[in-house]
Order: sequence, then structure tokens, then C-alpha cells
Amino acid sequence: MSTRTSALDAVVFGVDIQSGDVRGDAPSYALVQYDGEDVTRDVVSHRKLRRLIEDVEPAIVATDNMYELAADKDQLVHFLGSLPAETKLVQVTGAAQPEPLSRVAKRHGIPYGKDPMQEAEAAARLAAHNVGQEVSAFTDTTEVKVARGRSTGSGGWSEDRYTRRIHGSVRKRAREVESDLEAENLEYEKDVREAYGGLANAVFTVEARPSDIPVSRNRSGDVRVEIERKRRDGIEFHPLVKRRDHVLVGIDPGTTTAVAVVSLDGSVLDVWSSRTSDTADVIEWIVERGRPIVVAADVTPIPETVEKFRRSFDAAPWTPRSDLPIDEKQHRTREEPYDDDHQRDAMAAALFAFDAHEDQFERIARKIPPGTDHGEVTARVVAGEESVEAVLRDLTEDDESEEESTEHEPRELTDEEKRIRDLEQQVDRLQSHVGTLEDRLEAKDDRIEELEGELTATRQEERREVRQNREVTRLERRANQLERERDEAREETEALEKKVERMKELWKLDHSNFADVSAKKAGLMPVKVVEKFTNGAIREADDQYGISAGDVVYLRDASGAGRSTAELLADFEPRVVLKEGGLSEMADAILFDRDIPVGPADDVAMQEVDELAVAREEDVEGVIDDWHDRAKERQKQQKASMVDRLISEHRAGDNEA
Repeated sequence: MSTRTSALDAVVFGVDIQSGDVRGDAPSYALVQYDGEDVTRDVVSHRKLRRLIEDVEPAIVATDNMYELAADKDQLVHFLGSLPAETKLVQVTGAAQPEPLSRVAKRHGIPYGKDPMQEAEAAARLAAHNVGQEVSAFTDTTEVKVARGRSTGSGGWSEDRYTRRIHGSVRKRAREVESDLEAENLEYEKDVREAYGGLANAVFTVEARPSDIPVSRNRSGDVRVEIERKRRDGIEFHPLVKRRDHVLVGIDPGTTTAVAVVSLDGSVLDVWSSRTSDTADVIEWIVERGRPIVVAADVTPIPETVEKFRRSFDAAPWTPRSDLPIDEKQHRTREEPYDDDHQRDAMAAALFAFDAHEDQFERIARKIPPGTDHGEVTARVVAGEESVEAVLRDLTEDDESEEESTEHEPRELTDEEKRIRDLEQQVDRLQSHVGTLEDRLEAKDDRIEELEGELTATRQEERREVRQNREVTRLERRANQLERERDEAREETEALEKKVERMKELWKLDHSNFADVSAKKAGLMPVKVVEKFTNGAIREADDQYGISAGDVVYLRDASGAGRSTAELLADFEPRVVLKEGGLSEMADAILFDRDIPVGPADDVAMQEVDELAVAREEDVEGVIDDWHDRAKERQKQQKASMVDRLISEHRAGDNEA
């Protein structure tokens, strides 16, 4: 029976294909739901299985072959991506080269049968006892993308204003996402692409799983939020628990102590480093991951600190003939992940120690008969310097001595009557002892049943508390979000109310006969603001607040206009055009020919209110008067220029004659 502690704190699904094939149209599955106490059995379709996983959110979906749930690697990755955040896919028969389910079940004392429902139940119970490898295709890094929710083509307004609104909404939502990530103290990197009026998109690379991120996938109006976990390069397997098998350990001592653990087949099981841990912490870390038979260092002679660890485990030492060069250590550990140079050196020491013992391990394995603990024999040969034959003989003699001890004494008696009498007495004693043991066993069974009942009740209560806490956290997060939205709405409302009041005052200036305007505002007149001297900007201003004959028009940027733009503005017959910057010669000529005064905006004191403005009438009249003065002078110059040209042409004609 397995001695592992069950990690079951929720429902486990055991799954085995019942009929059909996953590559076909309609496979069916034997499904067992196991919660550590009750077992529920059912036969379901692939679609119903997916729906049950989504609804129940089991801790583990266990199977003996992961490709019974997906036809190929791509479908398997898609299946893993569709699992709830806290649900694991576990292959109970091992990793890339799985064992038969019957053998795994027998080794761990789990009931097994060839019927698909029995195999599904065996898989569920094995996973509940932490047997198997978690199948993983994603990292713990999540990408949150905030982007446009619709095209930036023309909408109800002009295209520029419509695009600016969408990009502004993306920037606002990106700020909210960033605020939520910082509130949860999550590490992230941000990459934004700026666009006209705001952001085209913002990508947050967060070091957390989607379930730990306080942002949900949604699409609302102008903005969409997408959440996607980063994929690994391939499918990886991770044991549900680390078993205490015989291992090789590499240690790099110093201010920072690093330790690496390697299995007897050369696989790196774990690596760790710390600046603050003492000897006891290091030993505890190693003990949790295996039983060392070799303790290695990357330098020679073996450092005193490493020697202390070796003696504490009674393991064999290993050091290189000379200190390992950095390039060799980098090459040997190139396929393994590590956080710092100390971890690399410890890992290199363990891997080189494995290389040195690999042939010895293979020779030992060839001599060990089936059913014998390979790790125990290897440990005694390597660390205890015994021969394989001596170890096997010792183990065999121990087994035989136990069998012979029960029969040795009766065979020494030669008196038949004495032998019968002694045997009867022995039977009586054994029966009495058996009765006592049965009573003790029954009492212990009762106690175990009582404790299991208490444990089940405690786990159920803990699960209820966890669900309640999650719901409270979710509601608190939602309440905070609604409060922020309420505050933003209030601020926006206040700003709009103030804007409406200002617009009312401007409307009075624009549409009244000034009889109802207070003396304080007498002498003011409205100014219609145009952002750029372009057809689009002129039409946008006309759409928003109208441009009528006799209006004062203010060009924020008067440069770049051509004939059609100048003629469009002239068609509105403005009273005067106030400008920032210089007009093109073409636009200046057209406005002059249409008798539309043009003057610099700096000569007029204006007060702007969003898209509108007001100016003093006397300043506007001054600009108009200045333009008329300049226009008279310009007309005189044009007439003089024309006379000079006619004279020149006349003289040229006489000379030709």
C-alpha cells in the first residue's frame, strides 16, 4: 500500500475511453467522480465531459493515457487551455514513457479491473494519492491585451473625432487594468502602441496565472480585453509529489549555498540556492527530495562544508580530477534551467558525478533480479562499497531466515508426543495472540474511521470557507470597481454641467440681441474655433456648433490650405478670420479677392471654452479696420504693378517694331 499522503481537497475525475475513438465522431467516456469518500460513476460524451469539467471544476482530471482526450498534440494543448484555472490534467501511468495502469495500481495497492469504469476509478484513486505526472503546456505567465473593440472607420461623427474617441477609451481601460494589477502587487511588463488621441493597444505580461489576475476577458463598446496564458515550447510533465528515491546531490558552498538533486537515471529533479539558510535547512531540503548515495563538488579537494553534508548522509564522495572549468559546466547544464551561477555549479557537480557512475549503475542494474529494490542495492554498492552479489545474498538470507524461523524448532524435536503437545500449546498461544491483535486492530479501525470522518468534515468545512472567501473577494473587487466607475461618472457629470452652463452663456451671445446680456458681458462676441485650415476641420466645426455668415472664425493652425479649402471657408462669408501662423499665398489671395478680412489672433483678447471662445468686439473691429487699411494699400500696389507691367509690355512692342 502506498505510504503517500493524499493531497485530495476537492473532487477528482477519473476518465477512461468507453467506446469509439477520440479521432472519430462520437467517443464516449467512463467517468468516475471521487471526493475521497464517495464515488459517482457515469458514461458521458466528450462534449458532456468538457461541460462537467467546466461546471464542477475538479482539482484533477486523471487518465492513464492523455491522448484518449485529444487526437494529437495541438488538440491536447487546446484541451489544457480550456481547463479551469485550478484543474490539473494528470497521467497516472507516468510521463513520456508510461507504465501499464495495472502495474501502477498494484504497486500502490489500488483495486484494478480491465473494465473501462474500473480503470477510470483506479486512475481517480491513484491521483487522489498523489500518484502520476501533471501534464503542462502553459507557463505561469499571462498576457493581458487591451485593444480596440471596433474598427476606426467613419462613425456617426467625422472620422478624426471617432478615431480619437476609440483610442482614448483604450488608454482609459489600460490605466484601469494597470491600477488593478498594482493593487494586487503583481509583477508585470507593459508594452503600449500609441495612436492618434490615445492608444491603439496595451499588452501587459503578468507573472501570474489567469485565476490570480483581477481582470476578466470582456468586450464592451470601443474596447476589448483578451487574456491568454503563454505556451511552453512543448508538453512537459511534473510529478504531483517528489518521492524520496536514491539520488545524487551536488553542492556549491559559500556565502550563497546551492544544492542540486539528480536521479539515478541522470534527470535533474530540483535545484535551489539561498544566502540565509543554515546547515539544518539545507539538510532538510535534501531529505525532502531523496536519499543521497553520492555527494559531489565541482572543485578538488572536496570542501569541508560539502564533506560535512556527505558524512551526515553517509554517502560516497565525488570530486573532479581538477576544478571544473566554467565552459564545461555551462555546456553540461545547457539544457537545464537555473537562476544563478551557484545553482549552475551545484547542478554541474551532480551531473558530472552521474557521468562518472553511469556505467557502474548500468552494471548493477543488469545484475539485479526483478522484484528487487534497485535503489537500495545501488546505494549499498556505491556508498557502502559492497559487491552486488554480497548485497543480494544478504537480502536473500534475510528473507530465508524469516521463513526458516517458523519451522526450525518443530523439526528439532524427535519425540512425537512431545512434539504434538508443544504444537498444541503453540497453537493455543498463537490463537490467543491473534485474538488480542484482532481486538487491537478493531479498535484501531474504529479510531481510524472516526478520524477519517473528522478529517472529511474538516475538509468539507475548509472547502466551504475557501469558496466563501473567494466569493467575498470577488464581490469586494466588483464593489470597488463600481465605486470607481461611480466617482468617474460624477466627475464627468460635474464637468459636463459646467460646460453646459458655459455653452448657455455663449449661446446667448450668439443668438440674442444683447438686450438680456448683463453689463459685465456687454461688448463680447462669440468666436467659432476651427482646429486646422482643412476641409475636414471646417466641416467638423460647422457640424458641432454651426458657422454662419457674419461669424468670427479663429484658425488655430492656418498653414497648408489650398484653393478648395480657402473657397470653402469663404463660402460661409465670415465677418473676419483670426489666424495662428501664416496663410499660403493661394489661400491669402482667395480670401482677399472675396473681401474677407484676415488678421492675427494675437491682436484679439480671447477666452476659450472648449471648442468655443469669446472675444472683445472692439478688438475684432480693430483687426477688421487694420485689414481694410492694408487692403487699400495692397490694392494700390496691385494697380501700380499693373500699370508698370502695361508700360513694360508697350515698350517691348515698340522695340520689336
